[in-house]
Amino acid sequence: MELSKILESLDLGKINVPKAKKLLSLYSIEKIEDFAKLDVGRRLRRGIPEVIFAEKKQLTDLKKIILNATPRSEFVLVSRINKDYYKKILLFSRRNKLKTKVGRNTTSILFYKKLHSSGGKVGILTAGTSDIGVAEEARLMCEAMGCECISSYDVGIAGLHRVFPMIKKMIHEEVDAIIVVAGMEGALASIVSSLVDIPVIGVPSSVGYGYGEKGIAALASMLQSCTLGLSVVNIDNGIGAGAFAANVANRSVRKRIRS
Repeated sequence: MELSKILESLDLGKINVPKAKKLLSLYSIEKIEDFAKLDVGRRLRRGIPEVIFAEKKQLTDLKKIILNATPRSEFVLVSRINKDYYKKILLFSRRNKLKTKVGRNTTSILFYKKLHSSGGKVGILTAGTSDIGVAEEARLMCEAMGCECISSYDVGIAGLHRVFPMIKKMIHEEVDAIIVVAGMEGALASIVSSLVDIPVIGVPSSVGYGYGEKGIAALASMLQSCTLGLSVVNIDNGIGAGAFAANVANRSVRKRIRS
């Protein structure tokens, strides 16, 4: 029984409080054999959809998790599927008539029942083309949470003039948060944060080599930023950045509606 039906049944007197409590406890966690426990109430509790971290999971286990998660959740984001499994999961999804959205340069897949709009807007920028995969994970998360995304890629400081038209557009569109994905020295996040009065989430990407390889220099640079209003997530954590940005955007929408 879905959460809304449990509450409606309780309101109509069809079930009593102990029965409702039992049903709610069953609703919150869904066990899959002896290897997984789904937090199926996460979206209702936190506004964030179920996320499955697929890296190092076996294909058979991943299929079982998807089949159990998708009927119980409006949105399920499967992150970082093994490249050898990616096409197999897409074929598996078509065979089971599951709706999917995919991103560029990423092996993440968003499963959904019906897309909706919260009214929130999130801007997404990358310093380089190599950062797109992380940015697309952020976009899928934001769209799962109902936000419209305005994206522009490859606008890093190697050609700084490229970023100004997109900053102007994002201000004009009144985005509620901006995600900036950057590798190498990660300077773009600080620059964007210095130009806008909008919350900025910096995502250091693992693009880079030499002394500060694998995103270490970008992470250190963003954490040491002189500009205020910049928050930083872990290296390559596009999904975490998307969840944070969408939460900010959706709360801003609710506040505007109440006003």
